Amino acid sequence: MLQQLSIKNYSLIEDLDLVPSSNFNIVTGETGAGKSIMLGALGLLLGNRADTKVLLNASGKCIIEGTFQIATYQLEQIFESNDLDYFDSCIIRREISNLGKSRAFVNDTPVTLDVLKQLGSYLMDVHSQHDTLLLGSTTYQLSLLDAFASSQSSLKKYQLSFKRLKETQQELKDKRSVLKELQLQSDYNQFIHSELEEASLMLGELEDKEAALKKMEHAEDIKQKLETILNSFNQTDQSVLPILQQSSKQLQTIKKWSVAYELLAGRMQSICIELKDIEAELESESLIVEYNPQLIEPLETRLNILNTLLKKHRVQTVAELIQLKEELGGKVLSTDMLVNEVEDLEKQESVYYKEVLLAGKILSGERKQAAPKFEEQVKSLLSELSMPDARVQITIKEDEPSMNGIDKIQILFSANKGVTPGELKQVASGGEFSRLMLAIKYMLADKVALPTIIFDEIDTGISGEVSIQMGKMIRKMATRHQVMVITHLPQIAGMGDKHYFVYKDTSGERSISRMKELNTKERIEEVAKMIGGDKPTEIAIQNAKEMLAGVK
Repeated sequence: MLQQLSIKNYSLIEDLDLVPSSNFNIVTGETGAGKSIMLGALGLLLGNRADTKVLLNASGKCIIEGTFQIATYQLEQIFESNDLDYFDSCIIRREISNLGKSRAFVNDTPVTLDVLKQLGSYLMDVHSQHDTLLLGSTTYQLSLLDAFASSQSSLKKYQLSFKRLKETQQELKDKRSVLKELQLQSDYNQFIHSELEEASLMLGELEDKEAALKKMEHAEDIKQKLETILNSFNQTDQSVLPILQQSSKQLQTIKKWSVAYELLAGRMQSICIELKDIEAELESESLIVEYNPQLIEPLETRLNILNTLLKKHRVQTVAELIQLKEELGGKVLSTDMLVNEVEDLEKQESVYYKEVLLAGKILSGERKQAAPKFEEQVKSLLSELSMPDARVQITIKEDEPSMNGIDKIQILFSANKGVTPGELKQVASGGEFSRLMLAIKYMLADKVALPTIIFDEIDTGISGEVSIQMGKMIRKMATRHQVMVITHLPQIAGMGDKHYFVYKDTSGERSISRMKELNTKERIEEVAKMIGGDKPTEIAIQNAKEMLAGVK
């Protein structure tokens, strides 16, 4: 429960410290005095977003701090899962700087707003007019029935299965989209890949074939020149080799007379050996050079194939053609693999869908079993709130699986005898809505085990005897929970253990909201004013005394 609340520099609040009762707390005040501002500050402790507009003094920092006693609420696992230090007394702090920077702390450890929301959902339930409006929402109605049925475990199992199904369906959708695109190009890719595959491409092949063709086209000229060179080497009277060999022998005979002769003889001998090798290679080349038109045709055909492919695919080299073939091969393979993946996901989707339906039916069964009890208990509580003929009827119909299950439910309501229950937003007045909401909150309070419950304008449209019954019901709740009620009804205000009064202080340069705890005399005066106006009569004062005495 909330032990202490401190608010500094927030909206119209300059500095507020509150130490509420562990039972029933009342907050009253004039319209516009700032009663609901405190709820906004508490909302920041529960993880709501904020901006610099919340600052009363734009040059300062807004600090909101709440101390909660949590020893009996078994929240250790929440702290452990978020790597937070656990203490029986938990301090939550929120800071908003004038630059708009927001920071949140739990026991002095920085946390995200998501962590704050998670923790806050176990600490406090704040009911406002928005919740009353939500009562007309089927999703909200479903959450109420689940809370009453204590179906949290079944709902969690269902939601895990549903989440897995949706993730699989999304993955399947994405892969089908990619596959469709690949399949649109598949035939073309397969054709091009086969064409390149059949071409048996080899690196360097184009250059080799072009060189071979040029050699073949000039074969006669090449052979003639090679033979002429060979003749000059060894087959005429003035052949080069015999002359050089004779010269080499002459140098061999005189090399001993001079180092210079010896070097010249060696060089001459090397030339003779090199020329003999050249002669042998020339003879070999001459033998293999032959003009053969039958060999030219296949070379030209092969070059035409290669050049056609180069031009077709707008590339410059055979290496690029080979790379293209490999890329297309990868796409063809990817298409085949993707087909298999889609088939596997379709099977997986079918399995997960069955799991969702099974988990959904278990959850639905719990809801259907709890619905009559829900109807009966709400009817009984509404009877206590002066609505003896009120009826609540819950319809549950099977629906397509969603995050909340396979049910579509509707809470139908009738306040009067003989009137068929209809949709809440069409058949319930403001006061009926308030009583119905209180009855549901009262019924669910122990189910969700919340330490602190806050009601803001739960008494809208209520007066007279009904307000007394409503106050008694809230007071009964306060024996098991810490309750804080912002009210405009004296009947309810007189029932609290502590009474706080919110007012505007206009003594300075600007209006400031302030709150003070009222003593017994001040409470009598405030309740009397709520009964009879700013200048209450003796009768109003006496009535106020009786109201306060009646709850002591």
